Amino acid sequence: MELSADDLRSVRLPFPDSETQRLIADYLDRETARIDALVAEKEKMLALLEEKRAALISRAVTRGLDPTVPLKPSGIPWLGDIPQHWEVRRVKQATRILRGRFSHRPRNDASLYDGKYPFIQTGVVAQASKLITSYSQTLNEKGLAVSKLFPSGTLVMTIAANIGEVAVLTFDACFPDSIVGFVPTPSADRDYLYMVFLCMKPELLREAPVNTQGNLNVERIGAMGIPFPSLGEQRQIAKRAEAETTAFDSAISRLEREIELLREYRTRLVADVVTGKLDVREAALLLPDEAPLDTLEDAADLGDEIENEAEGIEA
Repeated sequence: MELSADDLRSVRLPFPDSETQRLIADYLDRETARIDALVAEKEKMLALLEEKRAALISRAVTRGLDPTVPLKPSGIPWLGDIPQHWEVRRVKQATRILRGRFSHRPRNDASLYDGKYPFIQTGVVAQASKLITSYSQTLNEKGLAVSKLFPSGTLVMTIAANIGEVAVLTFDACFPDSIVGFVPTPSADRDYLYMVFLCMKPELLREAPVNTQGNLNVERIGAMGIPFPSLGEQRQIAKRAEAETTAFDSAISRLEREIELLREYRTRLVADVVTGKLDVREAALLLPDEAPLDTLEDAADLGDEIENEAEGIEA
């Protein structure tokens, strides 16, 4: 549906007098700036927590749990030194790689959908914190014939659009060719590989060729080297790292929800004020010439609190 110029001209808008318009604008400028500053600080905290969480995982899967163990060069630039008793294996040696498939065009052909087979696309993988537990699209028998069903427990990675995102499937599902599945060999632990793949994302992004719209090549992924301790040590590392990141995950989830609520409140506040549901004329008249709080100083103080909280979680 498109709006014509005549449609736009016919839209009726609330239109107070010029003085009230100015008061409303001043009020919204002040209040939305305060909300935006709070969102910015929460985003700063979120980035710091995510950075420290990633560093914790990286240290665990590249150095192990014993900080005194002798190290050796891995021969892989992104990996650096690894424990002397570890191996380096190619991804294709540690997993069976399964390419997604959805060959029909156009992809949005309604005759392929609304059946009993879950259909997962790259956005679902990107939004999952680790486990994919829900879906909104399904394929029918005709859709299944042009796709491929992956078993529950498959480790999946996006190789187009949201490149290098990883998650674990908790139900059988179909994927397009923008997603790759990895089934660990008997000597590889899935949860350990999940964490290794998280650490590999920057390298995967570098591997994505610009001239193919950034899509990752499955053969390149399979040839990439990864740190490979014994199966028992892999399981210990995955268990310890998951336990130590639990506090980070809770804090990150809380901050994401708080940011979402603040943005919702900002949108609702603007709508209520400009439509007259909230009369701010008296409040706007009482606004001081300068903001009552120095947002730069507040930001610095909050930044210190953020770092202290993150270090407390890490400890």
